[in-house]
Amino acid sequence: MCSISQIKPKRLRMGDTIGVIAPASPGDIELTMAGIGWLEKQGFRVELGMTVEQTLGYLAGTDADRAADINVMFASPAIDGIFCLRGGYGTMRLLELLDYECIRTHPKVFLGYSDITALHISIGQRTGLVTFHGPMVSSDMGKGLSDYTGDCFFRAITTSEPLGAVINPSNVEPPVFIALGRAQGYLTGGNLSMIANTLGTPYEIDTCGKILCLEEVSEAPYRVDRMLTQLLLAGKLQDAAGIVVAVCEGCDMNDPPGFTLEEVLRERLGGLNKPVLYKLHFGHTGEKFTLPLGAMAILDSEIGGLDVIESATED
Repeated sequence: MCSISQIKPKRLRMGDTIGVIAPASPGDIELTMAGIGWLEKQGFRVELGMTVEQTLGYLAGTDADRAADINVMFASPAIDGIFCLRGGYGTMRLLELLDYECIRTHPKVFLGYSDITALHISIGQRTGLVTFHGPMVSSDMGKGLSDYTGDCFFRAITTSEPLGAVINPSNVEPPVFIALGRAQGYLTGGNLSMIANTLGTPYEIDTCGKILCLEEVSEAPYRVDRMLTQLLLAGKLQDAAGIVVAVCEGCDMNDPPGFTLEEVLRERLGGLNKPVLYKLHFGHTGEKFTLPLGAMAILDSEIGGLDVIESATED
Protein backbone atom coordinates (compact mmCIF):
# COMPACT_ATOMS: atom_id res chain seq x y z
CA MET A 1 0.00 0.00 0.00
CA CYS A 2 1.29 3.46 -0.88
CA SER A 3 2.65 5.55 1.97
CA ILE A 4 0.65 8.70 2.80
CA SER A 5 2.09 11.63 4.72
CA GLN A 6 0.82 11.93 8.27
CA ILE A 7 -1.54 14.79 9.11
CA LYS A 8 -2.30 15.92 12.65
CA PRO A 9 -5.47 17.76 13.67
CA LYS A 10 -5.41 20.91 15.74
CA ARG A 11 -5.81 20.28 19.43
CA LEU A 12 -9.20 21.14 20.90
CA ARG A 13 -9.73 23.98 23.34
CA MET A 14 -12.59 24.75 25.68
CA GLY A 15 -15.19 26.72 23.75
CA ASP A 16 -14.57 24.81 20.51
CA THR A 17 -17.53 23.32 18.67
CA ILE A 18 -17.90 19.55 18.57
CA GLY A 19 -19.88 17.99 15.74
CA VAL A 20 -21.71 14.89 17.01
CA ILE A 21 -22.50 12.31 14.33
CA ALA A 22 -24.18 8.89 14.22
CA PRO A 23 -22.35 6.99 11.45
CA ALA A 24 -23.51 3.54 12.59
CA SER A 25 -26.47 2.61 14.81
CA PRO A 26 -28.86 5.01 16.59
CA GLY A 27 -28.15 5.96 20.18
CA ASP A 28 -30.36 5.80 23.24
CA ILE A 29 -32.14 9.16 23.45
CA GLU A 30 -31.58 9.66 27.18
CA LEU A 31 -27.89 8.72 26.98
CA THR A 32 -27.46 10.90 23.89
CA MET A 33 -28.87 13.95 25.65
CA ALA A 34 -26.82 13.18 28.76
CA GLY A 35 -23.67 12.88 26.64
CA ILE A 36 -24.36 16.19 24.93
CA GLY A 37 -24.94 17.77 28.33
CA TRP A 38 -21.66 16.31 29.60
CA LEU A 39 -19.76 17.85 26.67
CA GLU A 40 -21.36 21.23 27.28
CA LYS A 41 -20.42 21.07 30.97
CA GLN A 42 -16.80 20.55 29.91
CA GLY A 43 -16.95 23.87 28.05
CA PHE A 44 -17.58 22.67 24.49
CA ARG A 45 -20.28 23.84 22.13
CA VAL A 46 -22.15 21.03 20.37
CA GLU A 47 -23.56 20.82 16.84
CA LEU A 48 -25.66 17.76 16.00
CA GLY A 49 -25.50 15.91 12.70
CA MET A 50 -28.77 15.24 10.89
CA THR A 51 -28.78 11.54 11.79
CA VAL A 52 -28.23 11.85 15.54
CA GLU A 53 -31.96 11.70 16.19
CA GLN A 54 -32.85 9.35 13.33
CA THR A 55 -33.53 5.62 13.26
CA LEU A 56 -33.77 3.43 10.19
CA GLY A 57 -33.90 -0.18 11.36
CA TYR A 58 -30.55 -0.86 12.99
CA LEU A 59 -29.02 2.22 11.31
CA ALA A 60 -29.09 5.89 12.28
CA GLY A 61 -30.53 7.02 8.95
CA THR A 62 -29.70 6.24 5.35
CA ASP A 63 -26.16 5.58 4.17
CA ALA A 64 -26.25 8.82 2.17
CA ASP A 65 -27.30 10.89 5.19
CA ARG A 66 -24.80 9.28 7.56
CA ALA A 67 -21.95 9.78 5.08
CA ALA A 68 -23.10 13.36 4.45
CA ASP A 69 -22.87 14.05 8.18
CA ILE A 70 -19.20 13.07 8.13
CA ASN A 71 -18.40 15.03 4.96
CA VAL A 72 -20.27 18.14 6.11
CA MET A 73 -18.68 18.13 9.56
CA PHE A 74 -15.18 17.91 8.09
CA ALA A 75 -15.92 20.61 5.51
CA SER A 76 -17.56 23.08 7.89
CA PRO A 77 -15.24 25.80 9.28
CA ALA A 78 -17.61 26.09 12.25
CA ILE A 79 -16.77 22.56 13.48
CA ASP A 80 -13.53 21.97 15.40
CA GLY A 81 -13.82 18.27 16.28
CA ILE A 82 -16.05 15.33 15.38
CA PHE A 83 -17.24 12.81 17.97
CA CYS A 84 -19.22 9.67 17.17
CA LEU A 85 -22.44 8.95 19.03
CA ARG A 86 -21.94 5.17 19.34
CA GLY A 87 -20.92 2.09 17.39
CA GLY A 88 -23.22 -0.80 16.61
CA TYR A 89 -23.21 -1.40 12.87
CA GLY A 90 -23.09 0.58 9.67
CA THR A 91 -19.80 2.35 9.03
CA MET A 92 -18.53 -0.10 6.41
CA ARG A 93 -21.51 0.90 4.28
CA LEU A 94 -20.13 4.46 4.14
CA LEU A 95 -16.55 3.91 3.02
CA GLU A 96 -17.20 4.50 -0.67
CA LEU A 97 -19.27 7.62 0.07
CA LEU A 98 -16.70 9.65 2.01
CA ASP A 99 -14.93 12.69 0.59
CA TYR A 100 -11.38 11.75 1.54
CA GLU A 101 -9.86 14.80 -0.16
CA CYS A 102 -12.08 17.05 1.96
CA ILE A 103 -11.05 15.16 5.09
CA ARG A 104 -7.38 15.44 4.13
CA THR A 105 -7.57 19.20 3.57
CA HIS A 106 -9.71 19.87 6.66
CA PRO A 107 -8.08 17.75 9.41
CA LYS A 108 -9.97 17.63 12.68
CA VAL A 109 -10.05 15.52 15.83
CA PHE A 110 -12.16 12.45 15.00
CA LEU A 111 -13.19 10.23 17.93
CA GLY A 112 -14.85 6.83 18.35
CA TYR A 113 -14.31 3.08 18.68
CA SER A 114 -16.03 -0.27 18.04
CA ASP A 115 -17.77 -0.13 14.62
CA ILE A 116 -16.02 3.20 14.06
CA THR A 117 -12.86 1.13 13.42
CA ALA A 118 -13.74 0.95 9.72
CA LEU A 119 -13.65 4.75 9.56
CA HIS A 120 -10.38 4.95 11.48
CA ILE A 121 -8.75 2.55 9.02
CA SER A 122 -10.12 4.08 5.84
CA ILE A 123 -9.57 7.70 6.87
CA GLY A 124 -6.08 7.03 8.23
CA GLN A 125 -4.89 5.09 5.20
CA ARG A 126 -6.42 7.43 2.60
CA THR A 127 -5.65 10.79 4.19
CA GLY A 128 -2.87 10.26 6.77
CA LEU A 129 -5.01 11.86 9.48
CA VAL A 130 -4.29 10.84 13.07
CA THR A 131 -7.63 9.79 14.61
CA PHE A 132 -8.63 8.90 18.16
CA HIS A 133 -9.83 5.54 19.46
CA GLY A 134 -11.71 6.65 22.53
CA PRO A 135 -15.01 7.28 24.37
CA MET A 136 -18.21 8.11 22.49
CA VAL A 137 -21.05 10.49 23.25
CA SER A 138 -23.93 8.11 23.97
CA SER A 139 -22.01 4.96 24.90
CA ASP A 140 -19.65 6.60 27.39
CA MET A 141 -20.11 10.33 27.97
CA GLY A 142 -23.82 9.80 28.52
CA LYS A 143 -22.94 7.72 31.58
CA GLY A 144 -20.17 10.07 32.72
CA LEU A 145 -16.46 9.37 32.35
CA SER A 146 -14.32 8.06 35.21
CA ASP A 147 -11.36 10.14 36.33
CA TYR A 148 -9.02 7.80 34.45
CA THR A 149 -11.01 7.79 31.20
CA GLY A 150 -11.63 11.52 31.33
CA ASP A 151 -8.00 12.36 32.02
CA CYS A 152 -6.78 10.15 29.15
CA PHE A 153 -9.43 11.60 26.84
CA PHE A 154 -8.63 15.24 27.57
CA ARG A 155 -4.87 14.72 27.38
CA ALA A 156 -5.24 13.07 23.98
CA ILE A 157 -7.38 15.74 22.34
CA THR A 158 -6.38 18.98 24.09
CA THR A 159 -2.61 18.76 24.44
CA SER A 160 0.06 18.83 21.76
CA GLU A 161 2.55 16.81 23.79
CA PRO A 162 3.21 13.07 23.40
CA LEU A 163 0.96 10.99 25.65
CA GLY A 164 3.86 8.89 26.90
CA ALA A 165 3.34 5.61 28.74
CA VAL A 166 -0.06 3.95 28.35
CA ILE A 167 -0.79 2.86 31.91
CA ASN A 168 -3.82 0.93 33.12
CA PRO A 169 -6.09 2.37 35.84
CA SER A 170 -4.57 1.98 39.29
CA ASN A 171 -7.38 -0.30 40.50
CA VAL A 172 -6.78 -3.06 37.90
CA GLU A 173 -3.91 -5.39 37.13
CA PRO A 174 -1.16 -4.15 34.81
CA PRO A 175 -0.90 -5.52 31.26
CA VAL A 176 1.26 -8.58 30.62
CA PHE A 177 3.57 -9.53 27.76
CA ILE A 178 2.63 -12.71 25.96
CA ALA A 179 5.80 -12.40 23.89
CA LEU A 180 8.85 -10.29 24.68
CA GLY A 181 10.69 -7.83 22.47
CA ARG A 182 10.80 -4.25 21.25
CA ALA A 183 9.00 -2.62 18.34
CA GLN A 184 8.46 0.90 17.09
CA GLY A 185 5.77 1.95 14.64
CA TYR A 186 2.62 3.90 14.01
CA LEU A 187 -0.45 2.78 15.95
CA THR A 188 -3.26 1.19 13.97
CA GLY A 189 -6.18 -1.12 14.63
CA GLY A 190 -9.34 -1.16 16.70
CA ASN A 191 -12.11 -3.72 16.89
CA LEU A 192 -10.99 -7.21 15.83
CA SER A 193 -14.26 -8.12 14.09
CA MET A 194 -14.21 -4.93 12.03
CA ILE A 195 -10.56 -5.40 11.09
CA ALA A 196 -11.23 -8.95 9.90
CA ASN A 197 -14.21 -7.70 7.90
CA THR A 198 -12.03 -5.28 5.93
CA LEU A 199 -9.92 -8.10 4.46
CA GLY A 200 -10.33 -8.64 0.74
CA THR A 201 -11.74 -5.13 0.23
CA PRO A 202 -10.04 -1.94 -1.00
CA TYR A 203 -10.23 -0.79 2.63
CA GLU A 204 -8.37 -3.64 4.29
CA ILE A 205 -6.02 -2.73 7.07
CA ASP A 206 -2.34 -2.12 6.35
CA THR A 207 -0.30 -3.43 9.29
CA CYS A 208 3.17 -3.35 7.72
CA GLY A 209 5.68 -2.09 10.28
CA LYS A 210 2.93 -0.84 12.57
CA ILE A 211 1.86 -1.58 16.12
CA LEU A 212 -1.48 -3.33 15.75
CA CYS A 213 -3.97 -2.66 18.55
CA LEU A 214 -6.85 -5.14 18.89
CA GLU A 215 -9.94 -5.06 21.10
CA GLU A 216 -13.12 -7.10 21.20
CA VAL A 217 -16.23 -7.62 23.29
CA SER A 218 -18.57 -10.57 23.95
CA GLU A 219 -16.94 -12.97 21.49
CA ALA A 220 -16.22 -16.53 22.65
CA PRO A 221 -12.56 -17.64 22.49
CA TYR A 222 -13.18 -19.82 19.43
CA ARG A 223 -14.55 -16.81 17.55
CA VAL A 224 -11.50 -14.74 18.51
CA ASP A 225 -9.37 -17.70 17.38
CA ARG A 226 -11.15 -17.71 14.02
CA MET A 227 -10.61 -13.99 13.44
CA LEU A 228 -6.95 -14.11 14.49
CA THR A 229 -6.44 -17.08 12.19
CA GLN A 230 -8.00 -15.08 9.37
CA LEU A 231 -5.51 -12.27 10.03
CA LEU A 232 -2.69 -14.81 10.14
CA LEU A 233 -3.70 -16.34 6.82
CA ALA A 234 -3.82 -12.82 5.34
CA GLY A 235 -0.32 -12.05 6.65
CA LYS A 236 -1.53 -9.11 8.71
CA LEU A 237 -0.16 -10.31 12.05
CA GLN A 238 3.17 -11.28 10.52
CA ASP A 239 3.51 -7.83 8.89
CA ALA A 240 2.94 -5.92 12.14
CA ALA A 241 5.95 -4.74 14.15
CA GLY A 242 4.15 -5.51 17.41
CA ILE A 243 0.69 -6.32 18.74
CA VAL A 244 -1.33 -4.93 21.65
CA VAL A 245 -4.51 -6.69 22.81
CA ALA A 246 -6.98 -5.00 25.11
CA VAL A 247 -8.90 -6.35 28.05
CA CYS A 248 -11.69 -8.03 26.04
CA GLU A 249 -14.85 -7.88 28.14
CA GLY A 250 -17.09 -10.94 27.89
CA CYS A 251 -14.66 -12.91 25.72
CA ASP A 252 -13.98 -15.74 28.17
CA MET A 253 -17.40 -17.32 27.75
CA ASN A 254 -17.05 -21.07 28.22
CA ASP A 255 -19.66 -22.02 25.60
CA PRO A 256 -18.67 -24.30 24.01
CA PRO A 257 -16.05 -25.41 26.56
CA GLY A 258 -12.47 -25.20 25.40
CA PHE A 259 -9.55 -22.77 25.58
CA THR A 260 -9.50 -19.55 27.56
CA LEU A 261 -9.00 -16.31 25.70
CA GLU A 262 -5.46 -15.97 27.01
CA GLU A 263 -4.63 -19.49 25.85
CA VAL A 264 -5.90 -18.60 22.37
CA LEU A 265 -3.82 -15.43 22.31
CA ARG A 266 -0.69 -17.19 23.48
CA GLU A 267 -1.10 -19.97 20.88
CA ARG A 268 -2.00 -17.68 17.95
CA LEU A 269 0.28 -14.72 18.73
CA GLY A 270 3.06 -16.01 20.97
CA GLY A 271 5.19 -17.48 18.20
CA LEU A 272 5.31 -14.49 15.87
CA ASN A 273 8.75 -13.35 17.06
CA LYS A 274 7.54 -9.89 18.02
CA PRO A 275 6.32 -8.23 21.23
CA VAL A 276 2.70 -8.94 22.16
CA LEU A 277 1.10 -7.06 25.07
CA TYR A 278 -2.20 -8.19 26.61
CA LYS A 279 -4.76 -6.66 28.99
CA LEU A 280 -4.38 -2.97 28.20
CA HIS A 281 -7.51 -0.94 28.94
CA PHE A 282 -8.94 0.53 25.73
CA GLY A 283 -12.05 -0.14 23.68
CA HIS A 284 -15.06 -1.91 25.24
CA THR A 285 -13.98 -1.47 28.85
CA GLY A 286 -15.54 0.66 31.53
CA GLU A 287 -12.29 2.59 31.86
CA LYS A 288 -10.42 3.26 28.64
CA PHE A 289 -7.31 4.96 27.34
CA THR A 290 -7.74 7.16 24.26
CA LEU A 291 -5.31 5.85 21.65
CA PRO A 292 -4.09 8.19 18.89
CA LEU A 293 -4.17 5.96 15.82
CA GLY A 294 -1.49 7.05 13.39
CA ALA A 295 0.89 8.37 16.07
CA MET A 296 4.32 6.81 16.61
CA ALA A 297 4.74 4.52 19.62
CA ILE A 298 7.19 2.05 21.14
CA LEU A 299 6.18 -1.36 22.47
CA ASP A 300 8.93 -2.69 24.70
CA SER A 301 8.87 -5.52 27.22
CA GLU A 302 11.92 -4.09 29.01
CA ILE A 303 10.14 -0.82 29.79
CA GLY A 304 7.01 -2.81 30.56
CA GLY A 305 4.47 -1.58 28.04
CA LEU A 306 3.38 0.81 25.32
CA ASP A 307 4.75 4.34 25.06
CA VAL A 308 3.29 6.95 22.68
CA ILE A 309 6.34 9.01 21.75
CA GLU A 310 4.80 11.42 19.25
CA SER A 311 2.24 14.16 19.70
CA ALA A 312 -1.13 13.44 18.08
CA THR A 313 -2.31 17.03 17.67
CA GLU A 314 -0.86 20.41 16.78
CA ASP A 315 -1.36 23.89 18.25
